[in-house]
Order: sequence, then structure tokens, then C-alpha cells
Amino acid sequence: MTSQVSSPAGQQPSVGTAESAGKEVRRLERVIIRFAGDSGDGMQLTGDRFTSETATFGNDLSTLPNFPAEIRAPAGTLPGVSSFQLHFADHDILTPGDAPDVLVAMNPAALKANIGDVPRGAEIIVNTDEFTKRAMTKVGYDASPLEDGSLDGYRVHQVPLTTLTVEALKDYDLGRKEAGRSKNMFALGLLSWMYNRPTEQTEAFLSAKFAKKPEVAQANITAFRAGWNFGETTEDFAVSYEVAPATSAFPPGTYRNISGNLALAYGLIAAGQQADLPLFLGSYPITPASDVLHELSKHKNFGVRTFQAEDEIAGIGAALGAAFGGSLAVTTTSGPGVALKSETIGLAVSMELPLLVVDIQRGGPSTGLPTKTEQADLLQAMYGRNGEAPVPIVAPCTPADCFTAALDAARIALTYRTPVFLLSDGYLANGSEPWRVPELDELPDLRVRFATGPNHTLDDGTEVFWPFKRDPHTLARPWAVPGTPGLEHRIGGIEKQDGSGNISYDPKNHDFMVRTRQAKVDGVEVPELAVDDPSGAARLLVLGWGSTYGPITAAVRRVRRSGQHIAQAHLRNLNPFPANLGEVLRRYDKVVVPEMNLGQLATLVRARYLVDAQSHTQVRGLPFKAEELATVLKEAIGNG
Repeated sequence: MTSQVSSPAGQQPSVGTAESAGKEVRRLERVIIRFAGDSGDGMQLTGDRFTSETATFGNDLSTLPNFPAEIRAPAGTLPGVSSFQLHFADHDILTPGDAPDVLVAMNPAALKANIGDVPRGAEIIVNTDEFTKRAMTKVGYDASPLEDGSLDGYRVHQVPLTTLTVEALKDYDLGRKEAGRSKNMFALGLLSWMYNRPTEQTEAFLSAKFAKKPEVAQANITAFRAGWNFGETTEDFAVSYEVAPATSAFPPGTYRNISGNLALAYGLIAAGQQADLPLFLGSYPITPASDVLHELSKHKNFGVRTFQAEDEIAGIGAALGAAFGGSLAVTTTSGPGVALKSETIGLAVSMELPLLVVDIQRGGPSTGLPTKTEQADLLQAMYGRNGEAPVPIVAPCTPADCFTAALDAARIALTYRTPVFLLSDGYLANGSEPWRVPELDELPDLRVRFATGPNHTLDDGTEVFWPFKRDPHTLARPWAVPGTPGLEHRIGGIEKQDGSGNISYDPKNHDFMVRTRQAKVDGVEVPELAVDDPSGAARLLVLGWGSTYGPITAAVRRVRRSGQHIAQAHLRNLNPFPANLGEVLRRYDKVVVPEMNLGQLATLVRARYLVDAQSHTQVRGLPFKAEELATVLKEAIGNG
């Protein structure tokens, strides 16, 4: 049978339904699901497993994990709520979505913290076992929201998840509290049934995760299956949904689901292999950058060496020493760590050695919001050192793009003998999307030539090695590995004489060296800025950088669907800017710069190009919502 049907939250599914086990199956183009509960409820694991199932099925997807900074946040409180949002579709998508079509709330705090984002008509699945008077009072509910009519207009499913999980595990030697911990797997099974997700991978994952505790593994698998069976048999869930694979959204190739931090780690490994250099990471654990350290530590077989230092300063000091020794050197951190590393970054500028400084930005200042996203370290990366210490800056725009950005940052560092900032952020680091695994011949050749002998002849005919005799094209100095006979040279932070590298206090020489280091960075070859202006009639340009790419692009699509003209450009290279940026900016009557800070890129653009760039900013620890941004852009067009 076929008919026109409606979706959970007012979406327009494709025509056609099917009957399965006596229940209707509706087809949708896209769905946004949010799992929410206490930090101890396993919401991140639940979301990650549902994401893996969805990636296996072939949908395009984007995720937004959101969790508190405390290791064990106060249970049942609003600050302790952890959530995971997944947007998946049968076509290409760019963001985790603005508002969930389905909210799974494991307790009253999860409901109260998230209900403001849920549109009327959406489905809400609540764990009624946790809606006790004490739990509701703790978060400010005077009466039960399940009974007072406040949820009228939503499709509410009241499910005793804990009780059903305990009942499913009654044959296991587990107490109620211990058995109840598997309620997230019951919820995962239920949602897997609702959206026809494959289940084999999750069961295999649970078996592997708890391999040393087979009874725990089997209990979780049993709870997972019980959730699936509950959806199949209960009358409360009369409809399941299908979201077809997004085959048309992906070019041919091998794909996998990947997070930004994992893509970045793989990009660094690939850079080491393409440069034929050992990869050294000197790092101190800090949220949200620690995952890169964890991942790289697993890959010693690729010549990777990781050093977990006692502090941030030691981490970058070791990395800079590795760079002097001939390694592709990396240090990873977040904003507070960059502040501590600033002196050594300046030393790397002075010594002119390749070094990758990976800053996974988070909410600040100080400790700030350790688990929330922000992109407010741009000016720190640009200017946060004493003296004139220019550093190239590269910023990925999506989780998968972190792989390519790592390779590009390595290219610049190795070619120009300079430290390079790679500015990711918490949204990219923890979010995930499909990534096409590149072929080996698609990767750049990053091999470098070390100095092997004298490169300068003195007036008396003596051949010597000058460590600061530069390549005329790149202005890079030679890279001499310690221990190479005849290439001994002085290093350190005191100013050097051009060419010879001897200590120099000569005013003219210092002026020359400062300007030369700046000219080297200014001369870094970066691609011209591409502009997306399909009609050619746009008078407004939206300029972004970093992780704002997804929300900006989604907003621009909405503006164009409304019949208005708008152009978009996105910066990967923030220092130096693309050579054509000034010309692009002058082409449009108005420039709007959305940023998750108070207007740092807009400040740079206004100062450099004397263009009246308009800032649209937020610092909420969350990415922009596409609909809100589209509204702002429409108003800007109307006011133009």
C-alpha cells in the first residue's frame, strides 16, 4: 500500500509506507535524535553506538556530543546532564541539526535541560522510573511534567526503562542497581528498532568491550535485544521509520565514520609517513585535546613516539627538541595550554624549526568551559607571544577536514621551517561525520632534504655551514640534523646574525631578521579563496572560518531556497590570508562574519583590508543553529 504520511516533527517524508510485523514503516529524509541523561547514564556511549550503526547503514550524519566537565557531575541536576545529538539523512547534511525530532530523557533533569530545544510535534521518550517526587523537586518541577499538561503537543512515550531492563536481566546474577546500568542499552535497542538500524556491530562491540567480563557483555547485549523486542511488540510504538542510505551524497570510495580528533591523529600519522620522518608528540593531557595523545600512542608501528609530559611547558620543550633532532614534531593542547607554551613557540620562531602546535579550542577564559566549544583563540595564535613572532595558522572546517588540515599544516612547517598553528575546536574534535579514506597517491609528498655539507664559501675560500643561509624562494633556513659532521651550529633564543647564525646585537641585523621572518610567513603559498556565489547577483558575502562552516553553509542554503541571493567564502588559512581575500571582500556591498567569539576574524579583516565587516557572534559553548543564522542573514540582506 502507498499513501502520503507525516513525519515525527512535521518533516515531509517520501511517499510510501510498508507494513512489518503488523506495524507501519514510514520513510523519512532525515531525523535528529538527542539522547540525554546523567553523566553516569552512558549517553555518550549510546550516541556513539547509534552513530556507528547509522554510518554502517550508509546515511550521511553529523553529531554533537555535549557533556559536563566534571568526571562525575552531580546526579539528577541540570549541570550534570549529558547529551548526544545525531542528525542523519538520505542526502548530504552539514550540521547536527537545530532541534531534535526525538528526545530520549532518562530523568527529569534531562527533560528540563533539553525540552526548550524540542519543537511541538516531536517524540519524547521518558524513563518514568526516574520521575520520582524527589528527583523532580531537585530540578524545580512543582508537579510532574508527565501529568500537568506541560507536554501537551508532544508525542510522549512513557517507558519504565529501568524496570524493563531489570526484568530482562532477571536471569543474571545482578542486583537491581547493577542491572539498571544497562538501561542505556535498552534505550539504544528501542531506538535501533524505531529507525531500522543494523545491530550486529553494536553486539560485536559489546562483546569486545567486555571481553574480560563475558557475563557483563551478555547482560548488555540482552538489554539491547530487549529494547529492540519491546519496540517490536509494544502497542505504544505503532510506527517505525526508514531513512535510506545517502548513496548520492558520497563520491565513490571507502568510507568510515570519524571524529575530528581521530581524523587529526590520522592526518599527523600520514604526514609523518609522507615526510619519511619519525613523528614525535610532546603533550600534556587537556580537554578536549587528550584524544589525539591517546590515539597517537597506539601507533608506534608507524614510527610515532608520544611523550606525556609533566606539564605544558615540558611537552612543547620536548617537541621542539625533537624538531631540532629531525622529527616531525607536534604538541597538542587547548587555549590555557597555549598560554603556557607561548615562550617556547617564540623560541621555535627564533630557531626557525618546523613544529605543529595543535590547539583544540574550548570555552574560556582560564578554565572556562572545558568541554564546550569556542573559537576564541585566533588572536592568541596570531599575536600571543612577545616580540614580532609571526606564525602561520591553519583551521579545519569539518571533523573529516581535520585530516587534510593536519597534512597542510605539516607541509607549511616542513617547507618553511616554522612553527604552525592548527586551530580546531571542541565541536570538530568530538563531532563526527563520514570520511572518505584517501588513496595513497592522493596524499602530498612531504619529504624534506636535510643539510648534508657546507653551503657557504668565505672570502678566503674556506667552505663552511651557515645555518641561516636561506632558500631564495621559501626563505627557509637549512635543517641540519645534530651529529652530522661539519654542521655544528649555535641554537637558542638570542638574535642570530643573518647567514652565520652567530649571536648578534647589531640593530640593522635585528631589523633585517625580524622583517625576514615576517616575509617568510607572508610568503607561505596558500590556495586562493574560493567563493560560492552561484547566481553572481549576491551583494552580501558571508565569511567564516573553522567549525562555523557547517552552520553557515546550512544557513546559506536556506536563504537561497527563500529566493534571495547570497555569497559564501570560508577561510582555512588565517595567516597568511589568501592573496585574493582583499579583492573578494571589495566585490560585495556587505560582509557578515559569524564567529564563536566576540569578532576576532572581523577585527583582523577590518584592520587589514579597511572593509566594514559586520560581526555576528555568540559564545554559548555551542555551535550556531542554522535557522537562527539564516534569519540574521536574511535581515542583513533586507537592510542592505
